[in-house]
Amino acid sequence: MAPRLRRRLAVAALLALVVVASGASAAQVGDTCSSEGDCGAGLHCSDCGGGGDKTCTRAKPIDPLTHGKGTGLPFNNYSWLTTHNSFALAGASSATGSTLITQTNQEDTITAQLKNGVRGLMLDTYDFNNDVWLCHSFQGKCLNFTAFQPAINVLKEIRTFLDANPSEVITIFLEDYTASGSLPKVFNASGLMKYWFPVAKMPKSGGDWPLLKDMISQNERLLVFTSKKSKEASEGIAYEWSYVVENQYGNEGMVEGKCPNRAESPAMDSKSQSLVLMNFFTTDPSQTGVCANNSAPLVSMLKTCHDLSGNRWPNYIAVDFYMRSDGGGAPLATDIANGHLVCGCDNIAYCKANSTFGTCVIPPPPPPPSPRKAPSGGKGASAGGSSSSSGAMARVVLPKLSFFFGVALLVLVILSY
Repeated sequence: MAPRLRRRLAVAALLALVVVASGASAAQVGDTCSSEGDCGAGLHCSDCGGGGDKTCTRAKPIDPLTHGKGTGLPFNNYSWLTTHNSFALAGASSATGSTLITQTNQEDTITAQLKNGVRGLMLDTYDFNNDVWLCHSFQGKCLNFTAFQPAINVLKEIRTFLDANPSEVITIFLEDYTASGSLPKVFNASGLMKYWFPVAKMPKSGGDWPLLKDMISQNERLLVFTSKKSKEASEGIAYEWSYVVENQYGNEGMVEGKCPNRAESPAMDSKSQSLVLMNFFTTDPSQTGVCANNSAPLVSMLKTCHDLSGNRWPNYIAVDFYMRSDGGGAPLATDIANGHLVCGCDNIAYCKANSTFGTCVIPPPPPPPSPRKAPSGGKGASAGGSSSSSGAMARVVLPKLSFFFGVALLVLVILSY
C-alpha cells in the first residue's frame, strides 16, 4: 500500500473513531456535566446537581404525535408542556434600554422553548410606548424597568416556528392588560392570523375539541386565550375560563394534597370546560428551589390535580425554569399525563402505535446513572482530587474515550507499516 494512501486511511479511521467515541460518551439524566455538549440529545446541563455540581436533566418531552394514535385524537386528549411567563428571561435586558427590576421565570428564548417541545406559552400583554409590550409588572401598568420587549417580536418567533413546523399546534395564554383594539392590531401585524383557531369551533359545554389531525390539516394551529371576558365578543379572542379550568398559581397552588381553582376559574371538577391547566410554580421564582419543585412534588401534584379535576389529566402543565429538575422534571410530568390521555399507560413512552387503549409496552429500566463525585476536600485539593464537575465527568467519560483512542492508535500503527 502506498504511504500516502496509508496515511489517508489512518486519518479517516481516527476521525471515525473519535466521532463514535463522542456519541458513546454523552452523559445521561443524572450524570454530572460541565457544559451543554456533555449531555445526550434532549437533555440540558443544569445547575441542579448536588454540592454545586451541574447535572444532566431532561429539557424535552416525548412528542405525543409519535406514539399511540398520533394526531387521531381530540385536542383535549393531549398534554402540553407550558412555560409560565415565557418571555421573562433571566439575564435579559429591557428593549427600553433600562435595567430590568422584576422577576424572571425562564432561561431560554421562545424559539428555544418551542424547539424543546414547549407548546403552551403564558404572556403578559400591556399597552406601553404606543404599542403592545410584554411586561412582568404590577397594578396593571407597564414601566421601563418591568418591560421586556414589544409583543410583536415574540409573536413573530411563534409565526416563524409554525411556518417551519406544519404539524405543530401552539397555545397562548394572555394575562391581558391592553385596551380594546390593541391585540388585533399586533396579531395582524405578526402574520399569525392565518393560523388562528376560531372561537366558533371551540366546544361551549365541555365537549370534545376537534381532532388534532383536523386542526392541522385545516391549518388552525394557534389557540389564543385572554383573561378579559369582553374580548371574546369584541375581538374574537377566547375568554380562557369559558373553555379551561385552572388551578391556583403561586405558593397556594403547591400545597400537598390540594388543587384549588384560581379565583377566575370554575371549579376544577367543572365539566363545562374540557381543557385543564395545572400551574406548579412558587409565588417568588427561584432558579435553585425549582430544581426540587420540578421533580417528585410536580409528579405528585399531577396526580392530586387529576383526582380533584374530575379524574382528568392536565392538558397544560405550567412551570418556571422548565429545564431545571433533579432528573426528568416537567418533561417527564408531561409524558406521564400524555401516557394516560393518549393510550392509558403510565408514560407516553409505553404507548404502542395504532393499538387499542390500554395496550402498553414497558421497556426494561435504564441502567443507574453514573455516581456523582464525592465532595471536594477543599480548595487545596490536588489535581487528582479536583473539585470541578469536569473531573467527575472524566471518571464517567474517559474510560470510553481511552478505549476508542486506543483502537485508533492501534490502527495508526498497523497502517504505518
